[in-house]
Amino acid sequence: MIWVNAVMAGILLGGLYALFACGLSLMYGVMGIINLAHGDLAVLGAYLVFVISSSLGVSPFLALPVAVVLMGGLGYLMQRALLERSLRAGPLVPLLTTFGLAIVIQNGLLQLFTSDSRSLDAGALTVASLHVNDQLTIPLLGVVIFLVALGLLGGLQLFLNRTAIGRAMRATAQDPDTAELIGINAKHMYGLATAIAVGTVTIAGTFFGMRSSFAPLSGPSQLIFAFEAVVIGGIGSLWGTLVGGIVLGVAQTIGAQINPQSSILCGNLVFLAVLIIRNGRVFVSRAVSS
Repeated sequence: MIWVNAVMAGILLGGLYALFACGLSLMYGVMGIINLAHGDLAVLGAYLVFVISSSLGVSPFLALPVAVVLMGGLGYLMQRALLERSLRAGPLVPLLTTFGLAIVIQNGLLQLFTSDSRSLDAGALTVASLHVNDQLTIPLLGVVIFLVALGLLGGLQLFLNRTAIGRAMRATAQDPDTAELIGINAKHMYGLATAIAVGTVTIAGTFFGMRSSFAPLSGPSQLIFAFEAVVIGGIGSLWGTLVGGIVLGVAQTIGAQINPQSSILCGNLVFLAVLIIRNGRVFVSRAVSS
């Protein structure tokens, strides 16, 4: 039953990783950009929720929608003011731009909030759990996070497939020049994609702040987990991020059962194994075709 608990905890943790990963996957799928500031934007969103909830004396759940709108607007401005210019200079420049943005966010948060860790109060949900039996316990906060991840991924998939803006975004991702010829504003689509990505990662950062403490330098580690989930699940696939997040989460929780210090290592080993297997398939297919 200990292993069942570990697997269940890993699945629920995978929901959080999927929330972190979906915005990263969306930006890469639409613009071909790997946003190195993604984890730091999540932490920035968590701090924004912290400030709003503390200032107004409301629950972080009530502060979250306001923070998502504000961070989404910031994402749109970030795309139009920074990333749009760097996109014209080749694939390396956006990478360096987002790296510089990550450094600015980290140092700005250090100046404003110091290096002290903070957390978001989820109220009774923090310790609430569902007791299946004497040995199996499911934390309700983890269930909420997983259900939010399912709803968000499903909503984004419907948005991209069923709405005019979503179809325009997909057309822009496939061929921005041709999309421009049929009247689609590619720059605006890129801005909307970035706004959605930053808004979703704000949700991820908020739930991360409810599960554990966060600090100005917490972003890079979350970026790594998001990137690993995206690669494991398949780059550009929204539902793949959920699968990748679950695989990564289960690997970490099982690793923690074997050795508490091996949790992160086991996740990294699974990530490395996926890369080796996929590269091996590519090598074999090329050898056969030649």
